[in-house]
Amino acid sequence: MNYQQLFQMQKGLDSHIESNHGLEEEDLFDRKILALLVELGELANETRCFKFWSLKPSSPQETVLEEFVDGIHFILSLGIECGFYGEKDFDVSVKKTVSVNDQFLSVYEAIGKFRTSRSLTDYKELMEVYLQLGEILGFNSSHIEKAYVDKNEVNFKRQAEGY
Repeated sequence: MNYQQLFQMQKGLDSHIESNHGLEEEDLFDRKILALLVELGELANETRCFKFWSLKPSSPQETVLEEFVDGIHFILSLGIECGFYGEKDFDVSVKKTVSVNDQFLSVYEAIGKFRTSRSLTDYKELMEVYLQLGEILGFNSSHIEKAYVDKNEVNFKRQAEGY
């Protein structure tokens, strides 16, 4: 994946949003953390992986991918917030024995750890466990990158329309 391009696109979107909403001087870190947690919950809801009481299947892959990419937006934005936008390599090897549920819980744990430390090491771990979740859900880097670019355009359009 071309992380430099994704970081640049996210930086442009973040700047646009902050300028339009008068947030240039605001510390948005915790709000972005909360937004990421909410997006992760929305993603889990679309996969229905935890709904042991229900027979209803997961949402279509396109819907799950769109929710997954919403999380990528906030992870990139958090990296920019902490000055980590020069990073370009993340390890996405997946342990095949990990269940979707376990991976979701690992992402939640990584978010909490990163929130406390704000360290590059914990940021990389967050990005890696999230990308591993994507792989478990059936997405490869080209799926993710294309969906990110598409959603970034949608996000700019939404801002222009007063979203």
